[in-house]
Amino acid sequence: MRQKVKKWLHELTPLLLGLLLVFVVRTVAAEPYTVPSRSMVPTLVVGDKIIASKFAYGFSKYSAPFGMFPFDGRILMSAPKRGDVVIFRLPRDTSETYVKRLIGLPGDHIQMRDGRLYINARRSARAG
Repeated sequence: MRQKVKKWLHELTPLLLGLLLVFVVRTVAAEPYTVPSRSMVPTLVVGDKIIASKFAYGFSKYSAPFGMFPFDGRILMSAPKRGDVVIFRLPRDTSETYVKRLIGLPGDHIQMRDGRLYINARRSARAG
């Protein structure tokens, strides 16, 4: 009986190590996402698959599956730049993932007039 258990564990070890590696990579380094809405057309369309780096803006408790990290704020933080594609979950509803383009930074005045985007009273070059 012991031989069978040892053999079974020996055969299962590579699978368990593979699952552990995937879990660590998805938690710390990068995670795959699917674009859920048309908000990024024509750059990204519904159903596009992307891999996002988790290092870009630092880590928060929402970076890990199930909110495993029990701390507030961010560590190893760097500031996002206008035009970056950002992927995030709202703290009040972590079940839905958003894929959006960053158009405003703290202190910016964002406005839509006649279907055109204005950032700090200047028409955005990317807008229609």
